[in-house]
Amino acid sequence: MRAIRGALALIAMGTVAACATVPVMGDPAVDVAALAETVPVGTTNEDAADDPAIWRNAANPAASLIVGTDKKAGLHVYALDGSQKSFLGAGLLNNVDLVELADGTILVAASDRTDPQTAHVMLAELDGSSGVLTEIGRYPVGPDEGYGLCMAQPDADGRVRVFSPVKDGSVVLTELRRGETGWQAQSRQLHKLATQPEGCVHDARTDMLYVGEENTGIWAFDLSASSEPELVAAIDNAQLVADVEGLALAPEGEDGGYLVASSQGDNAYAVFRLPDLQPVGRFRIAAGTFGATEETDGIALDNRSFGATYPDGLFVAQDGINGAAAQNFKYASWAEVKTALQLP
Repeated sequence: MRAIRGALALIAMGTVAACATVPVMGDPAVDVAALAETVPVGTTNEDAADDPAIWRNAANPAASLIVGTDKKAGLHVYALDGSQKSFLGAGLLNNVDLVELADGTILVAASDRTDPQTAHVMLAELDGSSGVLTEIGRYPVGPDEGYGLCMAQPDADGRVRVFSPVKDGSVVLTELRRGETGWQAQSRQLHKLATQPEGCVHDARTDMLYVGEENTGIWAFDLSASSEPELVAAIDNAQLVADVEGLALAPEGEDGGYLVASSQGDNAYAVFRLPDLQPVGRFRIAAGTFGATEETDGIALDNRSFGATYPDGLFVAQDGINGAAAQNFKYASWAEVKTALQLP
């Protein structure tokens, strides 16, 4: 994925030049510093850490938790100071997301790529007090290797939707319902993109699904209509440099706020204003008390309060190059990002 990043980005722009050794750099990006980092994942000397998800503890936001994938081994759970709360050995899990149900159950879903011929969703339950994960089961999504994953907030009738961008380009919807005998799953393909997608995020306010096609750009799926998806942000080697990886939302009001994308090709994060997806700037997590982030895969963002350190939101990014240590996740203040970008 990363090894072909620069060449494919240039081809996508129609600039076929023999400069694969020259890094592609997008528009200038402002710097912010990480305020904390997690302990490294357990798999060393590998491209292992991949994607985070944030659970906000409404009763005590400072006691919130981060779930992160070690895609060679399973799921880690971290506190806001970066310490590890628990680990669930669960095989080859790539992307992760979570939702809290009406009864307080914290449902975690991860894309399971253990079987390269059939994508699965692995479900687990997170104990918010102890930070311990308990596996529920695995549910087939469809053919080819599992890759991306995101979730929609539960519907009023208890339905939970899981979206799986599969490696062959398929974008699959899995509907989960909990019955007397446990969780039941039904899957169907929404669309098939031309090339490999991964990151995705759902906007509960508009029922819009955003999916990143790594070397093409960001697609918007209007799930309330039967229309075809629309390419709303193309790879341009300015705002967005391939690969497009993680996507995250900072919702504001009825349909405003921001969409953030990991512009992995030049170690930056591209910010777009909602609902029109107007580019408003780029930022990087630069070296400070903690190291910089580079070659970021997954990101997560919640713009609510997380206590004194993150009073106006928390941004979490996977760090693909963590010095001599194994890969990890770094935390930044969303308020500092907005200030650096001069966003209202």
